[in-house]
Amino acid sequence: MHTHLTDDQLAIVEATGDFAREHLAPHAVAWDQAKHFPVDVLRKAAGLGLGGVYVREESGGSGLGRQDGVLVFEALATGCPSIAGYLSIHNMVAWMIDRYGSPGQRARLLPGLCSTEALASYCLTEPGAGSDAAALTTRARRDGDHYVLDGVKQFVSGAGTSQVYVVMARTGGPGASGISAFLVERDDPGVSFGPNERKMGWNAQPTRQVLLDGVRLPADRLLGAEGEGFRIAMNGLNGGRIGIAACSLGGAQDALERATRYLSDREAFGARLLHAPALQFRLADMATELEAARSLLWRAAAALDRGDPRAPELCAMAKRYATDTGFEVANAALQLHGGYGYLAEYGIEKIVRDLRVHQILEGTNEIMRVIVARGLTGAA
Repeated sequence: MHTHLTDDQLAIVEATGDFAREHLAPHAVAWDQAKHFPVDVLRKAAGLGLGGVYVREESGGSGLGRQDGVLVFEALATGCPSIAGYLSIHNMVAWMIDRYGSPGQRARLLPGLCSTEALASYCLTEPGAGSDAAALTTRARRDGDHYVLDGVKQFVSGAGTSQVYVVMARTGGPGASGISAFLVERDDPGVSFGPNERKMGWNAQPTRQVLLDGVRLPADRLLGAEGEGFRIAMNGLNGGRIGIAACSLGGAQDALERATRYLSDREAFGARLLHAPALQFRLADMATELEAARSLLWRAAAALDRGDPRAPELCAMAKRYATDTGFEVANAALQLHGGYGYLAEYGIEKIVRDLRVHQILEGTNEIMRVIVARGLTGAA
């Protein structure tokens, strides 16, 4: 599946895959069960340039494109989709700061983010504003040379551990045009966090509310200009969506390979299960669906790299198709394991649980259909 990649891309896949096999896969089930967030391993990943994948080299990043990035996150997710998913979000935030930040903001924040000495989180969703993100109610009130933020952000990956938060808050009237983006730091007075959510999957990273109670920020914490926050948030999500799509493919690819090995080792009715035509056909369909999703994902990544006007639509297509396909393939791999697939020690049930949320986060797959439909119909 990598025959047409450049030598540099092949080296990226090999190095990232080796890292996933050595540092993620052996510990993934234990981290999931203990709800352990392996920050030390994230810092090891930064040694490969994975803390600032899309950040420009002059800002301390790796300066890679989106086509390179989807290779990175697919390879990482073969070791642990939860950790790969968090790194995708961290890199989305780092890119937003590199793309829209002032020289001072970039110089102050990006070195720590690229080294993962500081981690980053994305704060858009609220308890009452999920799919309708433009309806958010967190407010940022201008007070002289400061802004004062009040509100609650929901489902924030890395919250409590991350040092840097890109927070969308309302500075103007209703709708998207009244939203601005702010750089909030963990130790700012008035910032606190809810309890770690009890989740179906993604247990190797914390998910908490971010509580903003009169958080007073200097005006230079504004990211971009007033009223640009929603555009910044959506542009960040285009890349975030294909990152999560890549994580789904990596997790599902690992599940497919586990199922193939299991069928090769297991015997029933006097023959290896792998020799049964019906099971061979099932594996063939799983592999075909993954390859189709991968092709769409790579096309979307290429469109984002070249600034294609259809990139948001293609990213939505790829996110919807790859995350649906990834979950279905992982679930089929569990079924092929029979009762053993339901046991934690085989690792399959964790992959299924981790991949399920990919159909929800970075915009639900129903919203992805809305984005595609708007592109087709021209509807606002």
